[in-house]
Amino acid sequence: MKNPFYFLITLILVVTACKKEDNSTLDNLVQTPSVKLESTYNVNLSEDVIYAEGLSHISLNSTESSAMPLLLDAYVPNNDAENRPVLMLVHGGGFTGGSKQQEPLVDLANYFAERGFVVFSIDYRLQGDIGTVAQDWVDFSTNIPTDKINQYYAMYPAHRDAKAALRWIVANASTYNINTDYITVGGGSAGATTSIGISVSKLDDFKDEISTEEDNSLLTTNFSQSYKVQTILDFWGSRNSIEILEGIDGVQRFSSASPSLFIAHGTEDSTVLYTEAEALREICQTNQIPYVFYELTGKGHGAWSATVDELPLAKLAYDFVVEQQDLILE
Repeated sequence: MKNPFYFLITLILVVTACKKEDNSTLDNLVQTPSVKLESTYNVNLSEDVIYAEGLSHISLNSTESSAMPLLLDAYVPNNDAENRPVLMLVHGGGFTGGSKQQEPLVDLANYFAERGFVVFSIDYRLQGDIGTVAQDWVDFSTNIPTDKINQYYAMYPAHRDAKAALRWIVANASTYNINTDYITVGGGSAGATTSIGISVSKLDDFKDEISTEEDNSLLTTNFSQSYKVQTILDFWGSRNSIEILEGIDGVQRFSSASPSLFIAHGTEDSTVLYTEAEALREICQTNQIPYVFYELTGKGHGAWSATVDELPLAKLAYDFVVEQQDLILE
């Protein structure tokens, strides 16, 4: 007959294992942020927070340049939550204009923050700032129509800056009680294109193509930080920057591991053609990327006031993020 202590020890081990499993389940629940269905919190706004610096040249990649501060606005729910999801917004303007204080972005930022998200709306270098451009992009410029070349050159520093903003958010997550496993990036037009570009591309894209000797402002961009975007909000954007990256090195960026994609696009958009949205839908289907597609019938570019089944775009986007990230909705 076996020693009775054998059975006692076995029982203790089984109970301990069950407790560990229960605690693991509890930990998973604790780690999932909770957000509100309705507008609940007042929002504390901090404007013009510096997240990095970027060089502004006299001409394309000239040796004469100056460092300019890159700014963001932080929309923080007035609560004591210690586990918050985050949304970073990127404004539109064709890489030639626009700002983080565009009214539709302010409204969208408040919509999410009032329900428990921490939201950052960023500025980035525009065409007139003449930011540093990687040599690979300069070489590839022979493929770009002449009338689009300046906008093309502006795309690289814009993406570099947006990635720097994301790394700043990760570096400062504890300050805002952000859970960096729940990152959403979104915007309209050029902001949507940038959101797709920085979320689908590799971590070293728009970062490692330029050395700190060429651009010492890179030292301000939290190089050591990494991130993984879970959800992209695409309002009438395109895959242009991803196409350029793939054209330069021949490496496909979209895959089944790419973030879930919210697509809303006007069928009468003459600025970013509706076919761009259809192309993104096809990419999602081919790569089995979770997505939702809203055809805004008869709408043109910048259709922020559009509704689908009487629901505003902000709610549709919010519901998509909550569903895709399995957030706890209260």
